Amino acid sequence: MHIDLTEKIALVTGSAHRVGKSIAQELADRGANIVVHYHSSDDDTVRDTLQDIKSLGVDAIAVQADVSTQQGVGKLFSSVVQHFGRLDILVNSASIFPKGELLDIGLDDWNQTLAVNLTGPFLCTQAAAELMQKNTPPGGSIVNILDRGALSPWPERAHHGISKAALGMLTQTSAISLAPSIRVNAVLPGPVMKPEDLSDEQWRKTGEKTALQRTGAGEDVARAVAYLVSESYVTGTTIHVNGGRHLYAS
Repeated sequence: MHIDLTEKIALVTGSAHRVGKSIAQELADRGANIVVHYHSSDDDTVRDTLQDIKSLGVDAIAVQADVSTQQGVGKLFSSVVQHFGRLDILVNSASIFPKGELLDIGLDDWNQTLAVNLTGPFLCTQAAAELMQKNTPPGGSIVNILDRGALSPWPERAHHGISKAALGMLTQTSAISLAPSIRVNAVLPGPVMKPEDLSDEQWRKTGEKTALQRTGAGEDVARAVAYLVSESYVTGTTIHVNGGRHLYAS
């Protein structure tokens, strides 16, 4: 059964910019009201994102919170309840992307990466599930955003890759634990938005490493998320949006 997203309430973490913003805009374009979460984005970026989403004819609020802590998640979900009274969709998109080889990673960097990339989605999943079970009828949809670290070792970004691999297992465990009322899936993007530290030439060469020989866009990821939250018979699944990059060994 296809689920109409009109008037659904969607929380997208890390949605003030980049891929998170694309996801929030796609869900809004399909009629969902949006909670834009951000941690450290500047005021102009958040304001512009909120205006872009509201221009699609839906309601939206922006909430600043640190989702790596219980206090921050509590603040975020209290704002959801105060403004909308319920939650139908959670997209765990907030993430940090540090470099570091295994023997060079300090404990503080390790802890921060796992706190944002794994503990945050865990805490948000718990809080979202509690709200979704109060819906009439009970239910909702959660989507976690993975990356190549969930597929194979990523030595130059060791702690980041490990955090995303663990998030993949959290996705599967949550899908079983929260069924049948709450569905949990994941999207695994490839090169869809150029990192700030890559040149245009490096980005072009990155695209050439995919089966489709090109890079993608945030909108590609957003449409995959929209599919997962709209299809009622899909759970515990990961959609690869990486141009076939996962078909190669490294």
